[in-house]
Amino acid sequence: MKTTANRKTLIAAVSCTLLFFVFAAYCITQGAYIGFALPLAFFAVWMLIAKMDLSLMVIAFCTPFAIDWEFFSKMNLSMPTEPLMILFSVVFLVRLLLPNGDNKDKSRSSIIDYQFLKHPVTVAVLLGTVWMLLTAITSVIPWVSFKYLAARLWFIIPFYFAIAQTFRNPKRINQFLCCYGFGLAVVVIYSTIHTIQSPSDLQVLHRVMKPFYNDHTAYGAILSLFLPVFCYLAASAKGKTKLFYIICALLFLVGLIFSYSRAAWLSVLCAMMVYFIVHFRIRWYWIAVVVGIGVSFFFVNQSQIMYKMGKNQQDSALDIGEQIQSISNISTDASNLERLNRWACAFRIFGEHPVFGSGPGTYQHIYSRYQKSYQRSTISTDFGDLGNAHSEYIGPLTEQGVPGAIFVLCIFGLTFVSGLRAYRMAPHEPLGKLALALTLSLLTYYVHGFFNNFLDTDKLSVPFWALTAAIVAIEIKLKNEPSREKH
Repeated sequence: MKTTANRKTLIAAVSCTLLFFVFAAYCITQGAYIGFALPLAFFAVWMLIAKMDLSLMVIAFCTPFAIDWEFFSKMNLSMPTEPLMILFSVVFLVRLLLPNGDNKDKSRSSIIDYQFLKHPVTVAVLLGTVWMLLTAITSVIPWVSFKYLAARLWFIIPFYFAIAQTFRNPKRINQFLCCYGFGLAVVVIYSTIHTIQSPSDLQVLHRVMKPFYNDHTAYGAILSLFLPVFCYLAASAKGKTKLFYIICALLFLVGLIFSYSRAAWLSVLCAMMVYFIVHFRIRWYWIAVVVGIGVSFFFVNQSQIMYKMGKNQQDSALDIGEQIQSISNISTDASNLERLNRWACAFRIFGEHPVFGSGPGTYQHIYSRYQKSYQRSTISTDFGDLGNAHSEYIGPLTEQGVPGAIFVLCIFGLTFVSGLRAYRMAPHEPLGKLALALTLSLLTYYVHGFFNNFLDTDKLSVPFWALTAAIVAIEIKLKNEPSREKH
């Protein structure tokens, strides 16, 4: 029997090889060299069907290297990751809808865990997606909104719903971090080499990460996202993996410094502050008192503060101290002025569409006519080709109305609370500490989201949704374990 099976396997392998050579010969005679990619496509489809866990890790590794490719007019896909995510989403949904095996009464918990589905973060994600669908229907440019919605689905289906099931085994979380982290480390080395070659030109330094990341802000955002969790892994790991984590953490720190992204620097500083608050168990009411005093101080001295900010003419610079000082420059710094211009346009659009918004993904196509001449900067454009609303909070408010912004705040806030709750369940165990590290990593993006928004790209969406799913999976696992002392 075994000999017969081996013979059939050999015949199938030889037949496939002969067919490939025939196909290759035909492609060469026709000059269609792209046909050589067909076997890779078949392999990708097989992997997505037979090895779903492995395929998620492969996509994670490829994401830092993905490059935008224009297929049709105004239709770009990040290659090779987005086509793989589209295929994965289709396969996952088919597996979810079809019965599991021969026993049709068999529970589908192996595909989607009921505890995961009823988790507050998942409920917020689902409701936010449904609301996005409704706002796409009422959109001022429906085809743009439905394309945006489709992209959101092929981000969250693989890297929130599917990967959360993979993360039932906590070792898979580390594997995901290693896969994406290794790819990102290679990009950092590439960018740092180009930085060393042009150390005195700030405009060149803002573009050294191309073609892998569009600009220094997205590059800084991803580095700040991975730095906290890799610092934790470097401190807690043992054996050979410890050296890998240390090298990656150092590379991410170097890359973050040379990204010259002020928002990324600020986000890491905020994560460090929250870490010390949690580590030293500082009571939240003391934090509320300090924040209240700070807000009161600002309003009492608002005129003087705004006057000093108006007098600040320090533009972006190579010197880190001057770069930090330029954060408050709202008189001459083009980046700051353009961000204020985009926000002003966003609120004008929101004023016209307060409930349903203008439609997901429409802001960059319509905001130009809402610009005021006195608010334009030297980098303003009328063609919608230089980014969106520059805020992960104002953008949804503009495009999906008040409910859209509320759902974003719920997803961010509930994930943050879940991460801290998981840590307090097991503050002295590796899983609890990992939950805190992941929470601090996501916090960097929550802060960064005040100044930029990148969740419409695979570069940030893949790790963002995966880390969110990891926190949910860890909390569910800790809840299911025998009771322990709560801290």
